[in-house]
Amino acid sequence: MASTQFPSWLKRLKRARWVSPVILILIWEAASRSGLIPDRTLAAPSLVIGTLWSMLVSGELAGNLLVSLGRAACGLAIGVSLGVALALIAGLTREGEAAVDSPVQMLRTLPALALSPLFIVWFGIGETPKIALIAFATLFPVYLNLYNGIRAVDVRLIDAGRSFGLSRLQIVTEIVLPSALPQLLVGLRYAFSVAVLILVVAEQINASAGLGFLINNARDFMRTDIIVVCLLVYAGLGLAADQTVRFIETRALAWRPKLVEG
Repeated sequence: MASTQFPSWLKRLKRARWVSPVILILIWEAASRSGLIPDRTLAAPSLVIGTLWSMLVSGELAGNLLVSLGRAACGLAIGVSLGVALALIAGLTREGEAAVDSPVQMLRTLPALALSPLFIVWFGIGETPKIALIAFATLFPVYLNLYNGIRAVDVRLIDAGRSFGLSRLQIVTEIVLPSALPQLLVGLRYAFSVAVLILVVAEQINASAGLGFLINNARDFMRTDIIVVCLLVYAGLGLAADQTVRFIETRALAWRPKLVEG
């Protein structure tokens, strides 16, 4: 039986990763236009694009996005700093591990979102509980990965450093931390994703600006187009954060052999 011959462009199209998302969006648009999916349930893609454009032109999206980015950046800075400091204390000495690791392991089992009522009691309903939630949730990915990275450093490298007369501080800065850097960057990627996830929920706490504020207002008026726009922005933030860490990883770990090139 003669084999079916496909044009080369059709073969490339069948293997393209963007085809299935585009087909899904077209089905979504058709279902909305036919009334199968009402706007109050889920706005059509064309309506979402129109709303996105109007929010960009008016500056409404940019202003609220900056507020959300500020919250995420503050929480991340605090969480990552604490995670690095605690991992260094626990990873470099047995005494530090005994003092730090057990409390951290206990705290990391607590769902961060379950602490929001307690944070509201402690810090009120302003910006502080939102930033504290993000800091708390992002601390643990950094701590766990850096701690494991420090403990996995090849002892022969440390022995070689000692044989060359390096001090303890030089061994830490020139051998231990560079060796643990890949694990730290993995922790950062997790921390960035967690920060966006917690930001979505934290901004539901009495926010007066930010993407969460827009979503709350849109929910009250059943504006699913604005809700979808904000969700797309959240997804974009997560993707941009991941790409940023990947870029840093590529530059900082250029010396490391790769299994897959390109």
